This record gives sequence, C-alpha cells and structure tokens, in this order.
Amino acid sequence: MTTSHALRRAALGAATLSAVVLLAACGGEQHSGTHAAHGAPAASAMAGAHNAQDVSFAQGMIPHHQQALEMARLAPGHAASAEVKALAARIEKAQDPEIRTMTGWLKSWGEEPPMAGMDHSRHGGMAGMSGMMSADDMTALEKSSGADFDRKFLTLMVIHHQGAVEMAQTEKAKGRDSRAVEMADDVIAAQSAEIKQMKGLLGAE
Repeated sequence: MTTSHALRRAALGAATLSAVVLLAACGGEQHSGTHAAHGAPAASAMAGAHNAQDVSFAQGMIPHHQQALEMARLAPGHAASAEVKALAARIEKAQDPEIRTMTGWLKSWGEEPPMAGMDHSRHGGMAGMSGMMSADDMTALEKSSGADFDRKFLTLMVIHHQGAVEMAQTEKAKGRDSRAVEMADDVIAAQSAEIKQMKGLLGAE
C-alpha cells in the first residue's frame, strides 16, 4: 500500500509539473505574439510607406507655405499692428521648417519637389490652388501699409489658411504616410487657431 501510494503521488507530481511547463510555454508564445502585433504598425511607419495623396499633399503644401512666408515677410515693414507683426513672425517660424521637412520627404520618395525660390504667387497655375492668392492680390498687399496693410493681410491670410486646412483635411482622409498625416493634424490645429485670432482682430477694427 505504501509503495502504491508513493507511485501515485510521483505520477501526480509529474503531471502537475508538465502542466506548469506547458502553460508557461503557451504564455510565452502569446506574449511574443502580442509584441509582434504591436510592432507591425511601427515597422510599417518606419518603412515610410506612402501613397499618391502624400506626394500631392507635400507638392501642394510647399508652394502654399512659401506664399504664406512671402506674405508674412512683408509685415515688419508694412504693418501697423503689433499683433499682425507677431502673427506674421509665428507663421514664418512654423511654416519654414515644414517646407524643409516636406522637401526631404519628396526626395526620399524619389519625387520632384517644387522648384526652390520660385515666386509661386506670380504663376497663374498656383493661383488656382485652394486659398492661394493671385498676383493682383499680392501686388495690392505689397503696395499697402499701416492699417490698410493690416486689414488686407488678415483678410487674405484667413482665406489662405482656410485653403491649407482644406488640403490638410484631404491628407488626413486619404494619406498613408504617418508623418504626413501627423503634419496635416498640426496644420489643422495651428491654422484653425490662427484663423480664429485673425477674425477676432478684423472684428476689433
């Protein structure tokens, strides 16, 4: 009886140990699988996957930003309002680095960036882009000063920003590259806030 009881206990202990080992192995496989699943999107983003919409966004937003910079750089010598000058400086500080970033994306994708230094406001094709100013608009802004410049600048920049927000919303809906979609989010947030500010300044006049 004693020998039989001892054998049964040994068998039970072996079965329990096997079950523990099996559960540990299963748990390890599940844990590894979870990490693989979480790692897949990150690997995809690092690979810089992009589509035609991402290319269109960058190729369109670069000249759009360049025209905003051209407008903003008029403010120090033409504006009367300190608020307008500060807004223009903020626009330049935000959009100049974004131009460089998007240019880098296009080169890494094997795509042609818009020509550097091109005066986009003077080309009719660019005037058809959402929110872009015509050559006449830009000339009128350049010739104005003081409170007249402030009104023109704010009015035109509201329209310009609205165009950029529209382009960014399209990128969010159809773009694939995570970096481009994130920049579109930033454009929507920053420029929507500036639109609100500019409308407030126009209403205060």
